[in-house]
Formats: sequence, structure tokens, C-alpha cells
Amino acid sequence: MSKIILFNKPFNVLCQFTDEGIKRETLADYIDIPKVYAAGRLDKDSEGLLLLTGDGKLQARISHPKFKLPKTYWVQVEGVPTQEALTMLKNGVTLKDGKTRPAKVRLMDEPENLWERTPAVRFRANIPTSWIELSITEGKNRQVRRMTAAVGFPTLRLIRYAIGPWNLDNLETGQWLEASINEDDLPKVPVERKKTFHKRQNNQKHRRNRN
Repeated sequence: MSKIILFNKPFNVLCQFTDEGIKRETLADYIDIPKVYAAGRLDKDSEGLLLLTGDGKLQARISHPKFKLPKTYWVQVEGVPTQEALTMLKNGVTLKDGKTRPAKVRLMDEPENLWERTPAVRFRANIPTSWIELSITEGKNRQVRRMTAAVGFPTLRLIRYAIGPWNLDNLETGQWLEASINEDDLPKVPVERKKTFHKRQNNQKHRRNRN
């Protein structure tokens, strides 16, 4: 049975174990398990769930976009999104690198027992803020921030709450835990990929029979 590390990454921590430039905080400041690597990434200025594993195949099945593993974010935005803006996020937003896939989105209350961010978010006193929950199945560069900006509500704070079946419940910022995972927890191999795999196997078998 494979093992996976769930880590609640704090703000301003690099999603890697070393920093060759300025000595900024990295995963090594929090996790002391050897030979584990991040399955996917989380920007330095984003917080929340990061998965790590030493299993290369498992790492690919979690992080590769072709598996469409949903990622759920809590997003604090400037202003209060209109229904029109929420519908645009749900249907897909056109960005410079293409249109995003359909997403799940809803307005939400501020998450309960939310930890303080250091440094704190800067607010504009005359503009309210609100929270949305946004679930996507792809990973364009800084996608969530670009999506909310595209519909007129810039992101102020971004927390990844869940990746597939794994989430931040009972995990404080800067904490990690190790969990066992079953095959049923993992994203399934796409049908198209299965067909290609079986076709390759059949061709190899046919060539062996001819020889």
C-alpha cells in the first residue's frame, strides 16, 4: 500500500526542498522525510494542501492534467462576485493560453477556524471582500488568480483546500501527516489511454507470434 504526505503549506514557502538563491523558506523547513517530492505545485504566495510522495507513478497520477483530478480552492476576492461572474467561472473563462474547462463554483462564508496569514492580506477599506469555493480539473499557470481577475474580482488570498479525496481537515498551517492510500483513492486511467495501452500490447504480442 502506498504512502502519501499531506502538507498544509504556509504562505511564502517555496514548493521545493532547496533554494539556490535567497535563503527563503522551503519544504525542508517543515518536512524531514527523505526522498519525497511534491505531486504538483503550489505557488509561493498561495497556501494550503500539497501532496508529496516518493512513488513516481503515484506522483504522475496525482499531478498530470490528463487524469483531471479535481482541485478545490477557497478564494478570497476583492468585491462580491455577481451571478454573471460566477456563471462565467462555471462555464470557463478565456485566458491568454486558452479557455478554461468548466468549473464548480459557489459563494461561501469565510472558512471556520481559518488561520492568520503572515503577512496579513492588504485590504482597501472602501471595498468589501468575499469568499468563493472554486473546483477545477486542470492546472494552467496561476489559473485561479487569472480566472477571478478576468471576471473582475481579483484574488486577495488563495488556499487550496482539497485535491481529489484529500483535504485540509484537521491540518493546521505548517503541519503534515502521512496517510496510506488505496487504488480506489487514485484517479482512473482515461479510456483513450487504456485503448492505446492495450493496442500496444496486442501489437507486441502479434510481433512475437510472427517470430
